[in-house]
Amino acid sequence: MQLKRVVVTGIGALTPIGNNLQEYWNGLLNGVSGADFITQFDASKFKTRFACELKNFDPLNFLDRKEARKIDRFTQTAIISSDMAVIDAGINKDNVNVDRVGVVFASGIGGLITFQEEVVNFAKGDGTPRFNPFFIPKMILDIAAGHISMRHGFRGPNFAVVSACASSTNAIMDAFNLIRLGKADIILTGGAESVISEAGVGGFNAMKALSERNDDPKSASRPYDKDRDGFVMGEGSGTLVVEELEHALKRGAKIYCEIAGCGATADAHHITAPHPEGLGAKNVMLVAFEDAGMKPEDIDYVNTHGTSTPLGDIAEVKAITDVFGEHAFKVNISSTKSMTGHCLGAAGVIEAIACIQAVVHDIVPPTINHFTDDPELDARLNFTFEKAQQRTVRAALSNTFGFGGHNACVIVKKFEA
Repeated sequence: MQLKRVVVTGIGALTPIGNNLQEYWNGLLNGVSGADFITQFDASKFKTRFACELKNFDPLNFLDRKEARKIDRFTQTAIISSDMAVIDAGINKDNVNVDRVGVVFASGIGGLITFQEEVVNFAKGDGTPRFNPFFIPKMILDIAAGHISMRHGFRGPNFAVVSACASSTNAIMDAFNLIRLGKADIILTGGAESVISEAGVGGFNAMKALSERNDDPKSASRPYDKDRDGFVMGEGSGTLVVEELEHALKRGAKIYCEIAGCGATADAHHITAPHPEGLGAKNVMLVAFEDAGMKPEDIDYVNTHGTSTPLGDIAEVKAITDVFGEHAFKVNISSTKSMTGHCLGAAGVIEAIACIQAVVHDIVPPTINHFTDDPELDARLNFTFEKAQQRTVRAALSNTFGFGGHNACVIVKKFEA
């Protein structure tokens, strides 16, 4: 069958360096660090006392107080970013067939804050089970997709995707496939995560996954730096409106870019560590190129998973050099996690948005916090250190990898009629 073309017609972003798309993009271009000391709980006794939290964020600026109380923070952010995307795309019940508009939304963990609060309250009690009636619907990670659909009356395909830190890239891929197969006209897709809590930080600390650079939080996320010591936890949400091309043209929609292809693979290696040779990462990029009918030479920018972990950064760069060959030295590479931190299940879509903006504006956002070259990384590679670089960006690739060995990537390119 003839696959349909898929474009992006709306974007919503709620990130640690900007509470809307323009603020987020400006933060990226200006090399703003979203890291600071944690305000959501007393972290003074934790090994890591900082994170990339949302700034000046009050859900009551967007949501009714009664509604906000019934949903976890991750769902609040999902609703807010999706509202932004719907407005940006100019869609409503009157100009689309709501039976052919779906929601595929992701989270890596879901309502961890709600889960922690309910269990702690029970443990402090006398053993009598007194649980919030909204406990379960606040916690389950598919509830964000449900709320988004109910809010807008969208009755098309609706489900959640979870693959740890690859979750929202997998969600984009599922949305892309549903549309190009003709199963829907429009899909709202993306991800949300908010687990900056005692359980979230404590759990990742126990794994020794987080940076412990408490003396200088803003420079703690330092992908590709010799002295990197772990990732910085972030939170937020991003939403894309992905749409079948002819449908978008018929309604006169603004088109940001075209989704060219996606890939998904597994390392089949270890629950948390990447394959040391970057095998799964290499394979996922090759799968995406095949899906898109493109070659590595067609890519001008790679937004890496680049979490600032000692093993992960090296494995991914090895995969890129293996796949791209000599072209690896001609592409711009950057990790925007150096600014946003690692937004876990929301990372994929937040970084895909960075790729889309790079394609639209022909500017590559930087990797900040570079102090010392890592001798294990090829110095000929352009990691776009410290400053954004202007160049023609015909197409960009975004990599995401998750605990469990999940790998996913998406390729976006300039739209040409």
